[in-house]
Amino acid sequence: MTLAGDLTYVIALNPAVEISLPEPARFGGGSTWFDGRRLGRSARPCVFSWFLHLARSFFIWMDYANILTAIPLEFTPQDDIVLLEPYHYLGKNPGKEIRSQLIEAFNYWLDVKKEDLEVIQNVVGMLHTASLLMDDVEDSSVLRRGSPVAHLIYGIPQTINTANYVYFLAYQEIFKLRPTPIPMPVIPPSSASLQSSVSSASSSSSASSENGGTSTPNSQIPFSKDTYLDKVITDEMLSLHRGQGLELFWRDSLTCPSEEEYVKMVLGKTGGLFRIAVRLMMAKSECDIDFVQLVNLISIYFQIRDDYMNLQSSEYAHNKNFAEDLTEGKFSFPTIHSIHANPSSRLVINTLQKKSTSPEILHHCVNYMRTETHSFEYTQEVLNTLSGALERELGRLQGEFAEANSRMDLGDVDSEGRTGKNVKLEAILKKLADIPL
Repeated sequence: MTLAGDLTYVIALNPAVEISLPEPARFGGGSTWFDGRRLGRSARPCVFSWFLHLARSFFIWMDYANILTAIPLEFTPQDDIVLLEPYHYLGKNPGKEIRSQLIEAFNYWLDVKKEDLEVIQNVVGMLHTASLLMDDVEDSSVLRRGSPVAHLIYGIPQTINTANYVYFLAYQEIFKLRPTPIPMPVIPPSSASLQSSVSSASSSSSASSENGGTSTPNSQIPFSKDTYLDKVITDEMLSLHRGQGLELFWRDSLTCPSEEEYVKMVLGKTGGLFRIAVRLMMAKSECDIDFVQLVNLISIYFQIRDDYMNLQSSEYAHNKNFAEDLTEGKFSFPTIHSIHANPSSRLVINTLQKKSTSPEILHHCVNYMRTETHSFEYTQEVLNTLSGALERELGRLQGEFAEANSRMDLGDVDSEGRTGKNVKLEAILKKLADIPL
């Protein structure tokens, strides 16, 4: 290192780096000497800044001329530990795994290969956990499964990023189900060609609907045994976000939906994840029976039951908070009925607006819904009606499965010893129907 004239510092560790500093001014007083000049106390910060600049220069080690070969471009498992920490935090405290149980039950009919089924279970589990992370942020929740929600520990920005990251990891996982992965070149489309593609897709969807194709809720894609697995994911994730968006709009604008609008929302938000599981299984199965209608009924029943339990169950109060749906300002099924049953009263809608955490206010609102508008009694009646519809659809599918066996000369039992009767699914539905009064 040399020091000359204009105080040019040449960094020995990196000959390419040269730092030029102006000659210091002469200051009177003080006792600090630098380069033969007597410097005053006021000059010391200037001298310190020179040495700080010099020290920083010693840490210039990156070869930016060859940057692409100097560092690894791939993210490492160590990076994922940080990126996925909110996801793993929630995953360590699992729920009742109703989706995994349903996948196992439907596989009695669909008989998907073990390795494919594991991929589907992973995908659904990832999407479900990621959606819960987002739900808790959007609802400003405090507890999830009896523990503090992830965003209160890791912060909202990191939790949102983790949830979005997991969505794409799940999409990537779907590649394992494809029979022959075909690498596609990444070619950014021009705006004109992109617009043309969108218009073409819209026309195609409309034509399919006019030709009598049936579609899953909130989807313009006609049902088929879809081997385009990524389309199943895209279709149902769009449904999920549409449903979630409607629910958030109602909450934030204090707009009470009708029961019909509520059911439409549920078919998107809750039904999306259920349908992803079964549609992926249908795509990988030899069975040609359409189970989507049954899945839709299960979704509606499941969500209305969940809304009921949120306001009535002591277990829900322990795992979350008492009447958490009221605190979040959510238009759940019982609250929607109560508001429409007595439009002249603003007790329920004002409670939703205030988002109160006061036990006295929440208990007063729940008691009003129970004794004045009889909303919980009405909810039970609706659940009983849906339970009957589920039984009929389940019976129809069991008969269709047995008939398919018969057409293949298998009698009432197929090569795996399966009859049409799905005992596992019946047990799950029976357990769901067990609602405390």
